[in-house]
Amino acid sequence: MHPPGPPFRRLFSRRTRRSRADEPRRIRAMTPDPLRALWPRRIVVAPMAGGPSTVALVVAAANAGALAFLAGGYKRAADLTSEINAVRASTAEAFGVNVFVPGSSTAWPAGTAAYVESLGPDIEAVGAAPGRPVWDDDDWAAKISALLANPPAVVSFTFGCPPRDLVEAFRAVGSVVSVTVTSPQEAVLAAGAGADCLCVQGIEAGAHRGTFTNYGPPDTGVELLALIIEVARVTDLPQIAAGGIMTARSVAAVLDAGAAAAQCGTAFLRCPESGAHPAHKAALADFRFTSTRLTRAFSGRPARSLVNQFMLDHPEAPAAYPEINHATRPLRAAAAQRGDLDRMSLYAGTGFKQATARPAAEIIDDLVGKT
Repeated sequence: MHPPGPPFRRLFSRRTRRSRADEPRRIRAMTPDPLRALWPRRIVVAPMAGGPSTVALVVAAANAGALAFLAGGYKRAADLTSEINAVRASTAEAFGVNVFVPGSSTAWPAGTAAYVESLGPDIEAVGAAPGRPVWDDDDWAAKISALLANPPAVVSFTFGCPPRDLVEAFRAVGSVVSVTVTSPQEAVLAAGAGADCLCVQGIEAGAHRGTFTNYGPPDTGVELLALIIEVARVTDLPQIAAGGIMTARSVAAVLDAGAAAAQCGTAFLRCPESGAHPAHKAALADFRFTSTRLTRAFSGRPARSLVNQFMLDHPEAPAAYPEINHATRPLRAAAAQRGDLDRMSLYAGTGFKQATARPAAEIIDDLVGKT
């Protein structure tokens, strides 16, 4: 999965045209010590697209000594810029921005159309308008231009690896570049592109898997502790470990395994600074929900969610992202408005039962513990 090639390269070539002697090619672009200044308490608050990541959450986490990310996914460039400016107006601490690398349109248009047709009863049940299964690039070029003009301390990429010229462009304006990986093979590609660090995502993580491709069964992957070790065998890039981290003990475990920092998302879903829908927050503490599962039912891409009736009714969703994500958006929004937990995308990691409604700063204190 790669962003569009030639137009992209024309857009940024003038920013990166300089002697390679000025910036030698390297596998380990940055050691953990300089990165430590970005996360003094070795905690990273994950980007959570679709609402949970807010300016308030980023500011609270940054002021508590964590590195927190704004989620650029599903936003227009202008809206993302407004959020960046709002964070800067509220804190002088470092923060990051995450963006989705666009892929290609689905290879199964007929299967996608049939899947969308099968959603009719759900759409009717919540009184939603049918969504359109269209492809887009999530305002990619405009967001990249905006971030280069107004660079945050860290820019991270999910769903693919940016090309080397883009990595160099962000380095030239002072941003650290992180790439989400889910396998040693992806880690090698990210290292080769010049990433400064890796967000190593285990299969336990909530919401979307950050895989570079969208093929195969949705429930395949490697557990986090094993993945940290596997990635360290192929590159010594600093690792931000992500996936099911909910306690000080799990933070200590990933740091002991060699990670430079621990990234948590589900741990913050219920906090007052989170923008998650109130029904989503309530579901995390609802005794009805006992497990999570990876599914393509909501978006056409593997994502971990609390198991609800929609997932059980639609187990064979095709690989079609963002087409299915667009097609189900009105349905999911209407379900949330009605408090219909069985038709909402209740994204969460495996440790969701340990999520609390305490303020973000207190959650960070708990996660740090004695680490």
